Amino acid sequence: MNKRLIGFVAAALVSGTAFAGEVPATFDSKNCKAEYPKASLMNEEQGAVTMSFLVSASGDVVESKVDKSSGFKNLDKAAVKAISACKFKPGTKDGAVAQTWTKVDYVWAL
Repeated sequence: MNKRLIGFVAAALVSGTAFAGEVPATFDSKNCKAEYPKASLMNEEQGAVTMSFLVSASGDVVESKVDKSSGFKNLDKAAVKAISACKFKPGTKDGAVAQTWTKVDYVWAL
């Protein structure tokens, strides 16, 4: 049976908490994917994790947190680790590059 990540939704979502004049950081989801944890594959775990990342003006992740768990710790940790290692396009505040929070949804599906 071929089990792999088939659902992946990663986007910087402008949430209701974004301030006027603020554009959150983004990244290329095609070049930034997490490897399905082996134990999660064997247990057929799947789900969606919503995370927040504080991205510096240079595009590096400064801080990360899980806002809504997939229901499986291994999947959450793998998604946070993979996305934290990605290079982001920095966000802006009032037109200037700045440190911003961005939300990312990662969907694990078999």
